[in-house]
Amino acid sequence: MIGYLKGRLAAKHPPSLMIEVNGVGYELEAPMSTFYGLPAVGEPVALFTHLVVREDAHILFGFGTESERRLFRGLLKISGVGPKIALGLLSGASVEEFLRIVEAEDVAMLTRIPGIGRKTAERVIIEMRDSVQKLAPSTTMGEALAGAGPASAQGEAFSALITLGYKPAEASRLLKAADEPGLSTTDLIRRALKAAAKT
Repeated sequence: MIGYLKGRLAAKHPPSLMIEVNGVGYELEAPMSTFYGLPAVGEPVALFTHLVVREDAHILFGFGTESERRLFRGLLKISGVGPKIALGLLSGASVEEFLRIVEAEDVAMLTRIPGIGRKTAERVIIEMRDSVQKLAPSTTMGEALAGAGPASAQGEAFSALITLGYKPAEASRLLKAADEPGLSTTDLIRRALKAAAKT
């Protein structure tokens, strides 16, 4: 199916947006986490996509990062969680915040997101507990297309720390402390491990 769209941002009215690709306007729905990173209307944009097919409609969802799309897809597998609730969860918390909520088993935090009741929050935490490590690295569509740069070095360093046994929240914290523009993946990992040794 459609894996990503790269074109010009034709319109944005949260939660809907339109991307014009070679004269064709694609309507998408996106979480607020994606909207925050969108350029101005008329500017180039690239988003990861997921198509939901229903009896009455085909709905295309757009995401600024691969990890947002992975989290959305993971949430859709949970009984009682549809696209609307999944979009609400992604709008109410970033992927990193969501991972921290799941790790802390913070049901109360999830129930603050509109449309999420206590039973749904508990089910989300139970079912997502084993998936958090797969959801962690966050690559934007631009970085995925460029294939290099400091942000993809961040993603690679993050994956390396997860492989070394660090929890996603801890890996994020260490990389944030170690980050400096232009650092290579190796330098980021080295700095993060030094920071971990001090704590």
